[in-house]
Amino acid sequence: MTSRVPSVRPAPGLRPARRRTLVGLVLALVAVLAPTGGSPAQAAPVLLSQGRPATASSTENAGTPASAAVDGNTGTRWASAFSDPQWLQVDLGARATISQVTLVWEGAYARAFQIQTSDDGSAWTTVASTTTGTGGTQNLTVTGAGRYVRMYGTARATGYGYSLWEFQVYGETGGTTPTCGSANAAQGRPATASSTENAGTPASAAVDGNTGTRWASLAADPQWLQVDLGSSRSICRVVLRWEAAYARAFQIQTSADGSAWSTAWSTTTGPGGVQSLDLTATGRYLRVYGTARATGYGYSLWELEANVTGTDVPPVEPTDPRNPNLGPNTFVFDPSTPTATIQSRLNTLFSQQETNQFGPQRYAVLFKPGTYTADVNLGFFTQVAGLGMSPDDVNLNGHVRVEAFWMGGNATQNFWRSAENLSVTLPAGTSVERWAVSQAAPYRRMHLRGAQNQIQLWNGGDGWSSGGLMADTKIDGTVVSGSQQQWYSRNSEFGAWTGSVWNMVFQGVTGAPPPNFPNPSHTVIAQTPQVREKPFLYVDGTGEYRVFVPAPRANSAGTSWYGKTPAGSSLSLGEFYVVRPGTSAATINAALAQGRHLLFTPGVHHVSEPIQINRANTVVLGLGLATIQPDNGTAAMRVADVDGVKVAGVMFEAGSVNSPVLMEVGPAGSAASHAANPTSLHDVFFRIGGPGVGRASTTLTVNSDNVIGDHMWLWRADHGDGVGWAANTADTGLTVNGDDVTMYGLFVEHYQKYQTVWNGNGGRTYFYQNEMPYDPPSQGAWMNGATRGYAAYKVADGVTSHQAWGLGSYCYFNADPSVVADRAIEAPTNPNIRFTNMVTVSLGGVGTINRVINNAGGTANAGTQVVYLTTNP
Repeated sequence: MTSRVPSVRPAPGLRPARRRTLVGLVLALVAVLAPTGGSPAQAAPVLLSQGRPATASSTENAGTPASAAVDGNTGTRWASAFSDPQWLQVDLGARATISQVTLVWEGAYARAFQIQTSDDGSAWTTVASTTTGTGGTQNLTVTGAGRYVRMYGTARATGYGYSLWEFQVYGETGGTTPTCGSANAAQGRPATASSTENAGTPASAAVDGNTGTRWASLAADPQWLQVDLGSSRSICRVVLRWEAAYARAFQIQTSADGSAWSTAWSTTTGPGGVQSLDLTATGRYLRVYGTARATGYGYSLWELEANVTGTDVPPVEPTDPRNPNLGPNTFVFDPSTPTATIQSRLNTLFSQQETNQFGPQRYAVLFKPGTYTADVNLGFFTQVAGLGMSPDDVNLNGHVRVEAFWMGGNATQNFWRSAENLSVTLPAGTSVERWAVSQAAPYRRMHLRGAQNQIQLWNGGDGWSSGGLMADTKIDGTVVSGSQQQWYSRNSEFGAWTGSVWNMVFQGVTGAPPPNFPNPSHTVIAQTPQVREKPFLYVDGTGEYRVFVPAPRANSAGTSWYGKTPAGSSLSLGEFYVVRPGTSAATINAALAQGRHLLFTPGVHHVSEPIQINRANTVVLGLGLATIQPDNGTAAMRVADVDGVKVAGVMFEAGSVNSPVLMEVGPAGSAASHAANPTSLHDVFFRIGGPGVGRASTTLTVNSDNVIGDHMWLWRADHGDGVGWAANTADTGLTVNGDDVTMYGLFVEHYQKYQTVWNGNGGRTYFYQNEMPYDPPSQGAWMNGATRGYAAYKVADGVTSHQAWGLGSYCYFNADPSVVADRAIEAPTNPNIRFTNMVTVSLGGVGTINRVINNAGGTANAGTQVVYLTTNP
């Protein structure tokens, strides 16, 4: 860290007189030019802030206090310390409706700032923001209300602090009663009920925002449905959307603890239908208590909605794009960092993470542009990445590698780690880099220099490795797959490739081997029809952190960056909310509601309600395999049916309470076209069990059309803690209901029913890797009607168009080796449905897959462990 040399500045009050005169002249002209007649009878906004109490985060010196910015004197000013962030706030004395804020900046102005309001000076709501402040006099039209108003500066335009001649807040007093909000405070919150009619009508269905699902009770009186709003709320309206089986007599009740209840509204003549009930009540828990049914059935609600007064929005911390707080587990190095310091940190992380497969620790190691000497040996849940715009902006002389020493050379459990956006120059005399990995370990946007070098995708000896991804990567030399069982390479450039085991797929890869399946098992597809590369964090030439969002590419081959300028857009990190472990889902959703993107820092992020992505083009980016876990049986994330959402570099972990789904892209019934700007999922991984019991009926449901999946692993754990047929229960991995959905590099394993169910038309999958569940206790426990077991890949009977290339499905029924799966793939017979290059494997001959697809293909069992089929139909 370098020390700052004090700069010579004019003393307070000795700024050039000409500037103060000009500021005063501007204000005078505004007054002179204000209209004096014409439009009738509208009350003008009143200057509310002048002379009111003001406070600030800091002051430069005693001559620049906060009060000087609200004294009406354009010759006095507030100035802050020389750091970010800083704020100035004024207490208006009473709640007011705010319509305009005027900032009269001195020469030291804000490049990025927010205008925020608050009722209590603690919880703030952003009503205006910019990252391109111009200084001078800024008149901002705003819509908001509160007693307190502040300017929150996140990036200075100069090396000095923030400095305001005047901070003026205009509006109208008298709006002291907060209005009843329109947001549904009950949606997605934990719900319970006295009873349910059946498994298809749970309590949660009445607060899921979907009027096509419902809660229904048993046919008895009384019955109740309650929802936990998360904190004490001022409830001003309850909306009940009854199904035909409604309540004739019921009460609306609230409670602080879920035990002692107060009645806020009641009736004995309920009409059913949609009831909008205005009331005044306070409580954390809200319930509908039915005492008399209107029909012979139970009580049945499509939706229970609650509106609350005020904004009641958690405070959302601004992000300084030049000095962001990326949490304690993100390590950022620059070329001035001593080599020994870097290597010591890398060695410490590897020592801790080499075998730490199921621990909560997560880490990101980031290198700013420059040249380094480092040996990066990656253990579990560690990401190494460059912060350049191009991989070649960061060069590591040394290694970025993954070994398998911890399992005696067996790399089949080398999961959950990544290398991105770096170039590597091997040490003199060394020609081998090793990337001995299996699932969820992307080698993305990398450059291994040297035509004489090779990268080995296994341990270099006799051990196995079991699947991985290279994407947007340049290997000057040779890729040697060795005993790597399956691999997907997309939009990359290789000097050469050698090796094959079961299923190697190359798409849009220059330097790929010739197509030849099954011996060697090379599936080669010349182009990638439509894909967007993964967004990434970088530092620009001014030192600002930004996120680059690549544009979709059509019919592409080769990398997006080598010898070319990537197409896309760039976002300041100031537009992101940085999520650190411990942040509540309510705060995350408040940030999203303010138009922020999300950057998840390394760690396990527990949520008590779904993270709701409602805005088109929202970016969600994780560092260090950041993990999101729902604690109470909710979904972890829901994405609205909007254009261009990007979710990248995150993992979803099931909690011990069963979630109906962990992630949902688009609500049920989504039908909008997103062909020009699809939602995309990049390096998104899911885990059910392993660290302990985890449960989720479905892992990922895609309801929106045109969604792109770019490398995903959906895994019901076959080892670790909380693992067993009745422990980490999970029916289905992926369910696709949307049309024209494309999956690149899809891994789905060990689910108890269908692994993948495809209900939409126009679907395409390029590379599919599957293992059936290891642990069916018997054939009788794993039957789909009269069919033995469940297919690994199911295309629904009503689908009329679907294509897939390079599919592998394996069995290892170690709980009962006599178990049989009748087929790996099920699909309708239709000329527009086509599967190309399939393989089934009985691992070690333990268990049987009877057919490859429908009734075609041979039997994989102890006698013939590997079976290939090139096309069907």
